[in-house]
Amino acid sequence: MLNDFEEDEEFVMSQIQHYIDIGAIRVAGFTDDGEAIFELNEERTKELAPELWEKHEKYVDEELLDLMENDMMEVEYDEDLSAILKFTPEGFQIAKEKGIIPLQDIEEFEYLDFDDK
Repeated sequence: MLNDFEEDEEFVMSQIQHYIDIGAIRVAGFTDDGEAIFELNEERTKELAPELWEKHEKYVDEELLDLMENDMMEVEYDEDLSAILKFTPEGFQIAKEKGIIPLQDIEEFEYLDFDDK
C-alpha cells in the first residue's frame, strides 16, 4: 500500500506526463542534481491546459510581487508601456531558481544599479 507522499508523487508524475503528452510543457533541461527543468509553451499551454496556465500565472505574479516587496526587483515601462523587469543580482538568481523568468528571455533582463538610487 502506498503512503500519502507516494500517492501524491505518483499523481504529480502522471499529471506531468499528461502535460508533456499533450504538448503543454516540455523538458527544457536538467539541473546539476539531475532534476528535470520544465518549460511551458505559452500559446499551447493556455489552449491545452488552461488550469495549468492559470496556476502558473498566479505563481509568477506572487513571486514577482515578493521580489518587489523585498527590494530585489523593480518594474519600469518603456514608451510603448511594455514592462521592463530589473533585478538585483540576488533577485535575478532567485527568479531563475524559481523558474519565473522565461528561459528564452533570460539574457534580456537587467540588473538594478543601486548607485543610481
